[in-house]
Amino acid sequence: MRVAFVGKGGSGKTTMSSLFARYATTGGPVVAIDADINQHLGLALGIETTPPPLGAGLTEIKDYLRGDNPLIPSAAAMVKTTPPGRGSRQPTIDDPFFLDTFAVRDGDLHLMATGPFSEDDLGVACYHSKIGAVELYLNHLVDGPGEYVVVDMTAGADSFASGLFTRFDLTFLVAEPTRQGIGVYQQYREYAAGFDVPLAVIGNKVQSPADLAFLRDHVGDALLATMTHSPAIRAMEQGHPFTLHDLEPTNLTTLATMLATLDAQEKDWPRFARQTAEFHLKNAHSWANLATGTDLTTQIDPHHQYGPAPAHF
Repeated sequence: MRVAFVGKGGSGKTTMSSLFARYATTGGPVVAIDADINQHLGLALGIETTPPPLGAGLTEIKDYLRGDNPLIPSAAAMVKTTPPGRGSRQPTIDDPFFLDTFAVRDGDLHLMATGPFSEDDLGVACYHSKIGAVELYLNHLVDGPGEYVVVDMTAGADSFASGLFTRFDLTFLVAEPTRQGIGVYQQYREYAAGFDVPLAVIGNKVQSPADLAFLRDHVGDALLATMTHSPAIRAMEQGHPFTLHDLEPTNLTTLATMLATLDAQEKDWPRFARQTAEFHLKNAHSWANLATGTDLTTQIDPHHQYGPAPAHF
């Protein structure tokens, strides 16, 4: 299952991503991806080794994923929305190419990251070129039950600049009990309307019944659970040793609720296939055909089946 964490900058989105990624290892293997421009997920996870950046390996990733797909003659003919087809490589969550090349391991958790801006990027490139590596990975990934991909997204509604926001089984929006936090939720909900994007709100830094009432008044049934003010989390953020056992019982219950909700989501491969093609066509017509000098609409393979191959008996 794939889950995205979004929210206003400073809402605790990265902290919640790290806590959930740790907790999800109780259910199965986890790949955590830092797709936020600030690149703090590894720090929040307590992983001191920086993984090789996905953004810097984009050509290598494209070459690997296209395999011998006859519709994609070169890495230069691939863009962030390029879908898989016959001959494409479709990695599983334990794919050696990605884990050995771009990940660092901590127990049952692997961390990957888009990478920060390089000196050559400053003033000439946007961050979406790096996030495109994550979108390509998720476009091709075949994940199964009890496997988790946890992505810490860019703050605000910036992920709507591509089809990446539709690549998930569930999106957790982390919201503080403030007007600004609620404003990001309302904007995200408005943009996601019509795309069948399952969205649940996690109230964060809730300190009083008044905070909880504020969230309920403005979010309603979308409010799944809340995280109370936590001395354990504050100590973790200050660099003190931390395990999930240090969390308050109510906050552990929140993580359990989040994991159970994710596990209960239906894996909708037909929606995934439909939206992959939809956003690829949009990007092809708006900029990608011109940028590559190729008609990228021909990359959509109508006979390709998304998801695990059917079992043969």
